[in-house]
Amino acid sequence: MIAASSLPRIIWTHTIFIIGIGLLALYSASFNNNGVGISVFYDQLFCAAIGLVLMILLSRGNYRKFFDVAYVVYGISVFFLIMVLVMGRHALGATRWFSIAGFSFQPSEFSKLAVIFFLGRYFSERRPRLTFNAVTSAGEIWADLIWPLFLILISMALIFKQPDLGTAILVMGIFLVMLYASGISIKLFWTLIAMMTMMMPLAWHLLKPYQKNRLLVFLNPSLDPLGAGYTITQSKIAVGSGELLGKGWLAGTQNQLNFLPERHTDFIFSVIGEEWGLLGGVFLVYCYSIIIYCGFQIAQHNKDPFGQLVTLGIVTILAMQVVINIGMVMGLLPVVGITLPLISYGRTSFMVFAILIGFLLNLAKKRTIF
Repeated sequence: MIAASSLPRIIWTHTIFIIGIGLLALYSASFNNNGVGISVFYDQLFCAAIGLVLMILLSRGNYRKFFDVAYVVYGISVFFLIMVLVMGRHALGATRWFSIAGFSFQPSEFSKLAVIFFLGRYFSERRPRLTFNAVTSAGEIWADLIWPLFLILISMALIFKQPDLGTAILVMGIFLVMLYASGISIKLFWTLIAMMTMMMPLAWHLLKPYQKNRLLVFLNPSLDPLGAGYTITQSKIAVGSGELLGKGWLAGTQNQLNFLPERHTDFIFSVIGEEWGLLGGVFLVYCYSIIIYCGFQIAQHNKDPFGQLVTLGIVTILAMQVVINIGMVMGLLPVVGITLPLISYGRTSFMVFAILIGFLLNLAKKRTIF
C-alpha cells in the first residue's frame, strides 16, 4: 500500500521515465533517416513538452469540470468520427486522420477520452438504480443500459468503419469495466457478456481482408511470411535478439537496417527490446504497472462516484493498451494496431494520455478522499 501523500510524486516519476524511454526509442528508430525520418523524434519531443505542461495544469484544477462537460465532449468526439470519414486523409489503408489548422488529428484516439468521461458521468448518476434490488426491477436496469450501450456502439461502428479494429475493441473494454464497476447486478452483467459472446462469430464477416489475414497469421505465423506475417516475424527477431541486456542504444540491427516496419508507432517496443533487452522491457512494464496500481488505489479510496469510475476507466485503457501492444509485438496476440501509451509516435495519442494522467494526478492530490 502506497501512502496517499506519495501518490502524485510516484505517478510523476514513472510517467517521466516512460516518456524518456519513448523519446530514446524514437530517436533510435529515426536518427539514420532510414524510412522514418528524424522529424518524428522532434515532433514527439514537442508533444512531450506540451503534454507535461498540460499534466501540470490539469493536476491543479477542479476535476469536477470534466463532469460538467462530459456529454458535450462525447458529442464532439462523435462529430469528429463522422467528419474523418467524410473529409479525412487516407493513409496505410485507413482513413483515421484529418488536419485542423495544419495539425494532424486522430479522432479515434480522442474518442477514448470522451467515452471514459461520458460513461463516468452517466453511470455515476445512475449508480443506485443499476444495482438490482427490491426497489429497481431488471427491466428498469436494462432501460438504463440501452442508452449508453447504443451510444457506445455508434462510436465503435464509426471507428470500425475507418477501419480501426483495435480502438473499437478498447472502447468496448472500457464500457464493460466501467459498467461492472458501476455496481450493476452480476447476473445481468454476465447475461450481457453472454449475449455479446454469441454475436462474436458474426463479426468475422465484417472484417476487412487484411484484418482476417492478421488473425490467420497469428494462428499460423508461417502462413504468409513475406506479407501479413512479415512485421511480426521481424518484431520477434528484434525482441529475441536483445536477450538480457540488449545490443545497446542505436545498435539494434533490425531497427537500424530497416528490417522492421512501423517501428516508430505500433512496434516501438521491439526497438526497446532489441536495444535494452529483457531488463529494459521489464523496467518499462514495471513503470506502467506502478501507475496502474496507483490508479487502483485512487479509485478504491475515492468517495466521489464520478472520480472513481473515471479513474477505473483510465486504468483500464492504460492496462489494455500496454498488454495488447506488447502482446502483439511478441506474437502473443493478433496485430490490431494499438499504440504503446506515451511511447509510440502520435500527437493525438500522446495528448490524450497526458490528459488522462493529469486527471490521475488531480485526484491523487485530493487527500480528503482517503
